[in-house]
Amino acid sequence: MPRYSKPVEQSLPEKTLVVDNGAYSIKAGFATSSPNVENDCHIIPNCITRSRDKKIFVGAQLEKCRDFGEMSFRRPVEKGYLVNWEAEKEIWENSFFDKAARLKCDPHETNLLLAEAPNAPAALQTNCDQIVFEEFEFASYYRCIGPSLNAYTNITSLFGDPARDGELGALPAECLLVIDSGYSFTTVTPFFKGRPINQAIRRLEIGGKFLTNYLKELLSIRQYNMLDETYLVDEMKEDVCYVSQDFKKDLEVTWKGSSSFYRKRSRDGQEIVVDYVLPDYTTHLKGFKRPYDPDLVRQNKMSVLSSAGGPTEYSMTLGNERFSVPELLFNPGDIGLKQAGLPETVMQSLSGLPPGLWPAMLANVTVVGGTSKMEGFVDRLRTELRQLAPAECVVRVAQPLDPAKSAWFGGAVLSSDKTALKEVMVTRQQYQEHGSGWLLKKFASGRPS
Repeated sequence: MPRYSKPVEQSLPEKTLVVDNGAYSIKAGFATSSPNVENDCHIIPNCITRSRDKKIFVGAQLEKCRDFGEMSFRRPVEKGYLVNWEAEKEIWENSFFDKAARLKCDPHETNLLLAEAPNAPAALQTNCDQIVFEEFEFASYYRCIGPSLNAYTNITSLFGDPARDGELGALPAECLLVIDSGYSFTTVTPFFKGRPINQAIRRLEIGGKFLTNYLKELLSIRQYNMLDETYLVDEMKEDVCYVSQDFKKDLEVTWKGSSSFYRKRSRDGQEIVVDYVLPDYTTHLKGFKRPYDPDLVRQNKMSVLSSAGGPTEYSMTLGNERFSVPELLFNPGDIGLKQAGLPETVMQSLSGLPPGLWPAMLANVTVVGGTSKMEGFVDRLRTELRQLAPAECVVRVAQPLDPAKSAWFGGAVLSSDKTALKEVMVTRQQYQEHGSGWLLKKFASGRPS
């Protein structure tokens, strides 16, 4: 009877590329023995854009653009899922494989750790696996959901708990509830010992893109037509929007009476109504906010009407738009969406877990994602969760210093542990032997053994 020799186990390359392939931006960088978010993680716009003078910018080339007016965007990720690999391949080629690429690598000598959105369709996952191994030909590969990587960050320091020493420090957090509010949507994902509890994952169909589009509509109705100014309105949202701690009170404060003046101050003495100066893409490329000045606003309006020429600057006065837009995360019903708000979505997620896990999950709520960077987001979420949670449960909500890069950092920490990395990585040789169906099952658990 012929003897079959055991396949030689293929060693992993030293270099590991960690990629959090978000809908708005790609967070990418090479893992090091001591990962550093500021130095090692690079932000790459995940889009192909065309300016109004017909120039095309791919990925990081957008940094060279000097006129963002009426910019058209083509994004490979829709509703959180990677559906357009033709565009994505062009962005990856420009970012990782071109000679001048900042993160240039040889895929044959590189491991790839790729983060995706929870509950992605199997057909899209298979397509992704095939492109990684058959077109790019990476040496080895691990695909996991982005929120799971947050379990490898230093969770104990976020909550002020004692650090875990020795082998425990390398393990993922035992119980963790990750709220990821990104560009396409917001997800609530509970984890137990680093593995997602799939039946308890919940999704709120509101993210940064939805909020930007809603702000565009409000501004277009009330002030200037901004429907073609996606980039500008997105910057405006990031600069001026905040989550109100008392929506009804702030709405009353910014009410505009018949005497046509704004009551500018909120209950804590902070001004709500501000002026936002629009960029002219000549003297300044980015807009900025400043305190509301009715005399200056009136002067600019008069210069528009006069025949002496246009104003030296164009500005918008923003009042309740600043907090009514982010309010949709907590009350989607304000515009007729038949979905629960974020605090209620968290409780729906917990209802899919055994009650015995509730105290541990509520005591370890981590908020990540670019949309969660809005001022007041964490405080409002903590307050409303405390009202909904059982009285005997301690509610702790924390946020990393840079929530947008948190998943990447967790992936870099995982990749710095060569033993753990070897457990999760699948080599190209294994893929060729077993096929895409086997790989789909292996990655299905969220952390294959």
